Amino acid sequence: MLEPGYNLEVLEAGVDEAGRGCLAGPVVAAAVILPPGTLFSWYEVLNDSKKLPETMRDNLRQLIERDALAWGVSMIMPDEIDRINILNATFKAMHAAISKLSPEPEFLLIDGNRFPRYPNIPHQCMVKGDATYLAIAAASVLAKTHRDEYMKKLHQQFPQYAWDRNKAYGTEAHVHAIKTYGYTPHHRKSFQLKELQMSLF
Repeated sequence: MLEPGYNLEVLEAGVDEAGRGCLAGPVVAAAVILPPGTLFSWYEVLNDSKKLPETMRDNLRQLIERDALAWGVSMIMPDEIDRINILNATFKAMHAAISKLSPEPEFLLIDGNRFPRYPNIPHQCMVKGDATYLAIAAASVLAKTHRDEYMKKLHQQFPQYAWDRNKAYGTEAHVHAIKTYGYTPHHRKSFQLKELQMSLF
């Protein structure tokens, strides 16, 4: 089982994002406060969302949203990503997710190596925190599943890009679809396809 927390003396929230490296769709952040001192059976399988099969992520999402003391999810859309850049968009989504938490956390555990301070709440950054702490792993699952659900809905409008499978990451099939059909309004125009081609050929 992952670690129950970084500072067990305070009310702690885990924060993570999904979709930062995608060519289309939003970047999504989630923040989760798990009930202090409570151990749920599903903690045994909770992990970094990238390490879990899709069906398990979807099941865990329901359990997290049912059992968490508080949770929040926020999306920043492609036009804003293009305007403020993906790093700032990620931080903005994280701050927005945290702002939805009630009660307000006393400490933030952030997945990653940097984070602009959220007003009046101390934080700690953790590289690979989603594979270390339960609350960050829970946030990872919510961010990933909410984003995947959104991309599956977009897939119904733009099936040629196979977003139901690649979730708008830069797979060879996705790049080929862009070359064939062009960009959609949901693509991030600031992400240069030329740079991606270098890794594919």
